[in-house]
Formats: sequence, structure tokens, C-alpha cells
Amino acid sequence: MNDGALHRSLGLPQLLAYGLVFIGPAAAVGVWGTLDAKSGGVVPVVYLVATIVMALTASSYALMSAAVPRAGSVFAYASEGIGRSAGHMGGWMMLLDYLLIPSVAYLFSGIALHSLIPQVPVWVYVIAAVVISTGLNLAGVTVTAWVSTVVVVVEVVVLAAVLVAGIWVLAGVGPVRGWLDPLTGGAAGLDAGLVLGAVSVAVLSYLGFDALATFAEETRGGVKVIGRATLICLVLAGTLFIAQTYVGALLSPLTTAELQADPSLQGDAYYAMVDSQISPLLHALLALAKGIGAIFSALVGQAAASRILWDMGRSGSLPRVFSRLSARTGVPVVGVLVASAGNVLVAGWASTRGDGLDLVSSMVDVGAITGFVLVHASVIGYFVLRRRGGAVRPVRHLVIPVLGAGLLIAVLTASSPVALVVGAIWAVLGVVVLLLRRPHMTPADTLGA
Repeated sequence: MNDGALHRSLGLPQLLAYGLVFIGPAAAVGVWGTLDAKSGGVVPVVYLVATIVMALTASSYALMSAAVPRAGSVFAYASEGIGRSAGHMGGWMMLLDYLLIPSVAYLFSGIALHSLIPQVPVWVYVIAAVVISTGLNLAGVTVTAWVSTVVVVVEVVVLAAVLVAGIWVLAGVGPVRGWLDPLTGGAAGLDAGLVLGAVSVAVLSYLGFDALATFAEETRGGVKVIGRATLICLVLAGTLFIAQTYVGALLSPLTTAELQADPSLQGDAYYAMVDSQISPLLHALLALAKGIGAIFSALVGQAAASRILWDMGRSGSLPRVFSRLSARTGVPVVGVLVASAGNVLVAGWASTRGDGLDLVSSMVDVGAITGFVLVHASVIGYFVLRRRGGAVRPVRHLVIPVLGAGLLIAVLTASSPVALVVGAIWAVLGVVVLLLRRPHMTPADTLGA
């Protein structure tokens, strides 16, 4: 073990692979049924709104990742732009995100693989997925980047096959729902409240583009590479989400009302659509690709959590043991193992509950959205109030952060009450840790990369 620096071994292609495998090109498949029920049948509109909201956040991430190229991401940005206490709370809230995202991914994996071999319980798949991803993370960032690239290519190819086959069916047979219903809501019309509530869940599908910032100290090619990779991943993911949910809605044999009446149908609604309307073989391939892809999505989330723990450890916000790196691979071993243990507990618990996926997903969103708001606030603090980035650019440094933060706060208020309570409890714990660790904190200006 050592307390040295992370190894710079990632370029733009590897970052894109990391970002896309974390987001998951077919991420919308797992939550389509839930979103269709929550939104009143307009899932493509939900993803369009969510893409716009996330694009504003990506803009602020790009600015801060170039100005503060540190592995701590939100923790580092808020520390530099607002202050150390805000930085601690930003990192703490994002830990709720990054510690739980892999748990959601493991659940997606278990559900997808369980649909292929139902004799094996979901929790068995979950444990196996945790072991595989943890082992790869401990092997080092170069190995995980290579494997992630292969997984992304396979998942995109399978998703493309499903979409092409779906379009072929639509051209020959026609849609089950009206062509414009997924965009207009049909006879019921669009309900802004329902759309906003669904956006609070759809944001989960995008979580992963922000994780790229945690690899800032392992990236070569200049400080702007992270920002470029972040924006590219977001645009690609948003396009894929809108396309797959539109085709899914047009072909779904289940109506929105049926999905609203029976939540047990929501989890595998997209898989059921592919199986009955397109091809059982493509259903099997999609479930397999989604199940395996989710494992590697969790892998990146676990890696991101370990980098935040590492940066908070070296700064004193958390015990110094988190700052230790493997002398051989340069990996934050303690952070990886702690994140893995948390994933096993949360995913294992959720896999035994019928509403486990919905509960954990909501908790993830609260942590992420709170962190995103602090990223926007960090841009204003760093560039406008502290004038640390040269001349102020009103649109990028003020208008976009204010608009982005406002939209995120609106989405946050639409989250489930249970998720908000869990988020509040986590925040209180963060304050307690802050008070206990304050004497050990290192000034932020001594931690630049």
C-alpha cells in the first residue's frame, strides 16, 4: 500500500467506454414499465426533459472538471467553489449516489438474468455480480477500461438489433398504441406533474456521465478531455433512451392503465414486449446483454465511489485509511472493498423485497440530484463570486447553473417521500461526520492535482 498518486492511463475512448457502460445504452429498458405508469404513457417526453436537465448539469461538470481536475468530483468542486464544509456535504451526498447506484445495477442484472433462468433466485445473481465486478476493480483501471469497451460494444449491437427489428414490425403490422400517443399522452393528454415525477426516476438512467469526473487524476490528454467525454456520453445516451422507449411504447401489449393498476408488471414490461411482439431470441439476447452490462455498470459506480472516498480520505474529511493505494495497481483498495460491502448489503436486502428496486432507485436520485445542485453552485462560487477562472462568462457561469439548479430542485421535490426522508437522514449523518472530522481536514488549496 502507498499514499501516492493515481496512475494516468485513460484517454477519451476509455472514458467514453466507462461512461456508456456506467449509464448503460439500454438503461431505459429496466425502468420503462415504471416510467410509463408514472408519466401517463409519455416516456420519450420524460427522457427528452431529463436529457435537457442533465445537459445543463453536464455543462457545469465540464467547467469544474477542467478548473479542478481532482478525483473527488463534487467534493473537490464544492470545496474549491463554495468552501470545505459544502465540499464535505457534496461528497457525502454523492456517496449515497455512488454507493447505491451499483446496488441498483446489480438488481437490474439479477432481474434480467432471472428472467432467463427463473430457477435461480435474484439474490444469487446479485452476489455473483458483486464478486466479479469487485475483482475486476481490484485488478486496476486499465483492465476494467478494456473490459468495459467490449461490454459497451456488445450492448449497443444487441440494442440496435432490437430497435431495427421493432421498426420492421411497426412497418409491417403497425403500432399497438397511436403513433403520437407516446409523445402526446393520447386522449388523456400531457400532465406536467406526472412528467416531472417520472423525470425524478428517469434521472437514474443517466447517472454515470458524472462519474467520469472521478477519473480526472487517471486521465491523460489535458483537462478538457473529461468535459468532452461527459457531454458526448450524455448526448448518445439521451438519443438511445428516447429511441428505445418510443419503439417500446408503440409495440407494448400492455396499456398504461394496466401497468398503473399492477406494479408487478412494470419491472419486465419491456422484456415482455420484445418477447411477444418482436422475437423471443432477441428478448433472450437483450436480457443477457442487460444483465451482463449492468454488472459492469456497477463496476464503474464502485470505482467512482472508491475515488471519492480516496479524495475525502487524503483531505481529512474521512479517516486517512481511505487514502491508501495499491502499490501494484494504483487502485484505492480500501474504498473499493468498502463500496463492495455496502453494495452487497443494499442489493441483497432489496432483492428480497417486491418494491426494493423502486426504493433504492429513489434513494439514489436524492443523493445525485443534491450533488448536481452543488456542482451548479460551485460554478457560480468559483467563477462569479471568487473570480478564480478569469473573465466571467454570464451564460455558462451564471445563467446555465441557475437554470440547471432550479430544474433539479423541482425534480427533487417530486421525489418519493421515503426517498426524501432517507436523503435527509443521510445528510444529518454527513453533518455529524463533518463535525467529528473538522480538526483533521486539510485546507482545500493544498490539494490541487
